[in-house]
Formats: sequence, structure tokens, C-alpha cells
Amino acid sequence: MPLSLYDVTVPTFQQILGAVSGLLDKAEAHCAEKNTPHADIINARLHPEMLPFAYQVKSTVVHSLGALQSLPRGSFSPDMAPSPDTFAALKEKLSSASVALARFTPAEINAFEGRDMRFSIKDNFHLDFTAENFLMSFSMPNFYFHATTAYDILRSKGVALGKKNFMGKLRTK
Repeated sequence: MPLSLYDVTVPTFQQILGAVSGLLDKAEAHCAEKNTPHADIINARLHPEMLPFAYQVKSTVVHSLGALQSLPRGSFSPDMAPSPDTFAALKEKLSSASVALARFTPAEINAFEGRDMRFSIKDNFHLDFTAENFLMSFSMPNFYFHATTAYDILRSKGVALGKKNFMGKLRTK
């Protein structure tokens, strides 16, 4: 049975968003155990030129739910709004995204195959894709990049995590 666009996006987004939510739980517990201010994690960066933890978490939602919600418009621009600045607000963003993802049907997502999709930043840069190539070659890599970066920031701050925490709930047989 061939995989559909829905099959390779929605369940994967839900799996990793659930894992990122679990990372937030671990980060919050770490802060409580080590008496570390939440802001030390929320604002942490791997490198001064990289964006902070809160942005990384927000971007997992932008490149999953945001990407799918942009398909009917045929255009996607990244959300430049400020990132949530508390663990609770980040968890709520992830939870709301998971609920919204669950509402998509396979027919709804698969209907966008072959349609035009444009990525743009402001008015000075754009890339044109088909919907499936946008999701598979742009949004999915960005989604994983931001999830991985969030994980890596937590590890760099001493949060006790392993690969299992990143992978989340596997879709086993």
C-alpha cells in the first residue's frame, strides 16, 4: 500500500509534537530539581547566533500545523510573532496544535498533492513548490531541525534526556 501525503505528515507531526511536549515536562522538572529559573531554559541558545529554546518549540508548531494550514492558501510565511515565554504557554501551543492536527482527514490533506505552494519571507524572497515537495523538502526538515535543536538545548543545560525522549510514542504494529 503506497504512503499518502497525509500518512507521512500528520501522524509524524503528532508523534514529535508529543515528544516535544514531554521534553518540556522534563525541562520543568529539571528546573524544579536544580532550583533553576525557567527563563534560563526558555531563553537558552546553543550558540549566540541561534534562536532560543522557546523559538525552537514554537517553530515545531509553525512547520507542522502552520504548514498544513497554509495549503489551502497556497502560500506559507513563517510566523514572526513573539514566542511564548513560559513552559505552560509552550505546552498549550503544542497541545492546541495536536488537537488541530487530529481534525485533518486523509482526503483533505491528500487533495493538495500537485497544487502550487509558495514559501515567502516578506516581499523580497520566495520559493515555489508543489504542496508535497513543500511539505517533504521544506517543512519536514525544518520541523525536525527545530525539534532537534530544542532537544539539544535541553541536553546542553543538563536536562536528563535520551533518544527515547526525542522519538516520542512510536507507531508500532
